[in-house]
Amino acid sequence: MQILIDADACPVIKIAEKAAMDCKVPVTLLCDTNHMLQSDYSSIKVIGTGADAVDFALITLCREGDIVVTQDYGVAAMALGKGAYGIHPSGMLYTDKNIDQLLMERHLAKKARRSPSKNHIRGPKKRTGEDDRQFEQAFRRLLETAGEGG
Repeated sequence: MQILIDADACPVIKIAEKAAMDCKVPVTLLCDTNHMLQSDYSSIKVIGTGADAVDFALITLCREGDIVVTQDYGVAAMALGKGAYGIHPSGMLYTDKNIDQLLMERHLAKKARRSPSKNHIRGPKKRTGEDDRQFEQAFRRLLETAGEGG
């Protein structure tokens, strides 16, 4: 088992690394050339720029039983399809039961943003310490579950 983090603008890298270190699970951070990452624990893979380049590189590395940390529902869906676990930086677990609904919501939001109407969809609210605690609790539970083989 390994942890793969879609690290472009990921707010929970340090939290995930600490939990992974405690469980002695390797972590790989994937980012594009527009981001400079440093880590004393994780390996870092810098992927060339291009639409979805990091996403496809992450999925290429992903194996059954791995844990993927991503905000991207499409990446999460592909990870689930490979038998991996997925978790959002909010702490929400991606599952076969919720991924279709999440993808549909993403599609509808994208469609609404493209419409000529003045109805704007708000972006995400500002991240709080409680958000970090929720992620850490869910992530540590997921590490236990994945370590036990599901």
